[in-house]
Amino acid sequence: MPEPGASRWTHPATILVATDLSDLDRLMPFACRQAIDTRARLLLLHVLSASASMAVDAVGMPYYDPSTALEFSAKTLETWRTLARQRNVACDVLVREGNPAQQILAAVRQFQADRILLGTRSRSKLSKLLLGSVAEQVLRSVHLPVITVGPEAHLPVGVSGNEKVVLHATTLREASRPSAVLACRIAEGQSARLVLLHVLPPMDEMKRDGLPTGLDSTAMLELRQLAEETGGAGCVHVEPRVVHGNPSIEILATAAELRASLIVLGATHRSALQNLTRDRTIYRVLAHARCPVLTLKEATASVPSETTERAIIHL
Repeated sequence: MPEPGASRWTHPATILVATDLSDLDRLMPFACRQAIDTRARLLLLHVLSASASMAVDAVGMPYYDPSTALEFSAKTLETWRTLARQRNVACDVLVREGNPAQQILAAVRQFQADRILLGTRSRSKLSKLLLGSVAEQVLRSVHLPVITVGPEAHLPVGVSGNEKVVLHATTLREASRPSAVLACRIAEGQSARLVLLHVLPPMDEMKRDGLPTGLDSTAMLELRQLAEETGGAGCVHVEPRVVHGNPSIEILATAAELRASLIVLGATHRSALQNLTRDRTIYRVLAHARCPVLTLKEATASVPSETTERAIIHL
């Protein structure tokens, strides 16, 4: 067993659930599952912006009425806190006014949250993700695991004999290797199989350029080496896999095929976080994954050495 505090992100004491209230029915099943598995406390946070506190009087004139908005938010969160406590989950609620991203980050610091849970929404058939500046600022600013639950995510139905799978989509850059090790630890904690996935350009393009494809590709050789490095020290089965095509489509298709319980995306400051609006792969995976997506900033992707106790994450 890991020593207390040895790895806060893998064994959280407090999980901050940032909600706009409309997504609680989707977020809370995942939040409660994580809290039960890790014995963490949930902190449900809703931030009221100025526009949410506006009301209209009898003649149609708008006026600032924070008390009504605060009361409604508190009652909504209280309902979910009661349900969580009925499942023996420690749960507290918090309503604040101000800039949402700033208040989320302030709550993380004040309550020493170890993990953040956020929801995303798909706003059109064209798969545009309504992530917004709030989530972008949170993802860019925190050095904590951020678990994103999209509109298509759902808890797996427990069927006897089904093997759990954790999918780690990797770019095979050197910076992505620590997140592969973390994904391996996650899979070990869930008694799951780990699939390391790399998406190559379309096969016809690679053949046109005279490059080896599929199992003969350089990427497959690197994946096999990475699988040996990450899985060699543990008891988890690691499967390297390469596919050709569009990265977001192939990641989502592979996760659906394997019925993955978690997608892990190692993210650098440069690509997936600071320039999140430009990375359509990240956007589409967050929007349409049927399971939670764990996104890690590069600085967060660190693991205990082999001489330390090994922490376990349960999602």
